[in-house]
This record gives sequence, C-alpha cells and structure tokens, in this order.
Amino acid sequence: MNNNLLFDFTVDKATKTVVITREFAAELPLVWDAFTKPELLDQWVAPKPWASKTKYMNFKVGGRRFYAMVSPEGQARWSIQEYTSINPKTNFKMFNAFADEAENPELPGSDWDYNFSEQTGKTKVRISIYNESLARMEKMIEMGFVEGFKMTIDNLDKLLVTLSQSKQP
Repeated sequence: MNNNLLFDFTVDKATKTVVITREFAAELPLVWDAFTKPELLDQWVAPKPWASKTKYMNFKVGGRRFYAMVSPEGQARWSIQEYTSINPKTNFKMFNAFADEAENPELPGSDWDYNFSEQTGKTKVRISIYNESLARMEKMIEMGFVEGFKMTIDNLDKLLVTLSQSKQP
C-alpha cells in the first residue's frame, strides 16, 4: 500500500458537508468500476468485520442501489442510493438515505457528488457529501462514519492491487 497517496477528510458542520479527497495507485477505469459495479462494491465498501450485500443495483440516472451493511451476527443496516447524474469515468451523483428492509427511506438523506480524475497513473476521487440536516450528519459521524470510511478505503486499496495484478500478463 502506498502511504504517499493524498487522503483528506474534512467535516464542515456550518455547511453540513463532508469532503473526502483520496488518490489511488490505479488507473481511472479500474477505480471507476470499483465505485460503480455491485460485485466490486460489495468487496470493499463495508468496514471489517461487517460485509456489504447488494440486493440490487441499476447504475443509470434514476436507477438505484439497495444494499445492507451486515454485521457478523447478521444484523442488517439498509440504505438506498438513487443515481441523479452520471458522466462516465468523470462524475456521478446520488441521493443516499438509510432505509428499512422494505425500502422505506429514513429521511432526511444526503447528496453525494463523486469526481474522478487521473494523472500519471494515479486516480483522484473527490467525494462531497451534503447532508440535508446537521442532525443527520452528526448521526452519521456518531455511527463511526469517519473511522469506517477510512477502513473501507484500506479495503479498496487492497482490492485495486489485486485487480491491477490480475490484469497484467
């Protein structure tokens, strides 16, 4: 794992926004796939020992991903993501809300804006998360979002190394 990669995590309570900027030592198409394909998302997006289980995902404008973070004991914490904008390999936006297993959202939610760029073999991902309410953002942070996100990024780094190696002759 390359520790010289940019990783910035900023919480701005005044604007109810979290901004995460992270570089990956992988080519943009591979990083894009890791963020947009359910079979890859489920390999990295949950902090260990939790697991991500996608029930369904339709990555298109107006499409949804319905998935759960599942504890080792089998407790599921469901979320709905609705894709609001997609510009392949550069940007996608989605609305995210916690939900119950019947897909009833727990509002308010948050708007996520992902931006991807590549330079000299490194891919930079900038994620801006705007929360509709400060209370929701504080709940996310209290639930361990910062620590959990850092753990998932470590999972993603390991997955990208494995995927990069499997693509080499």
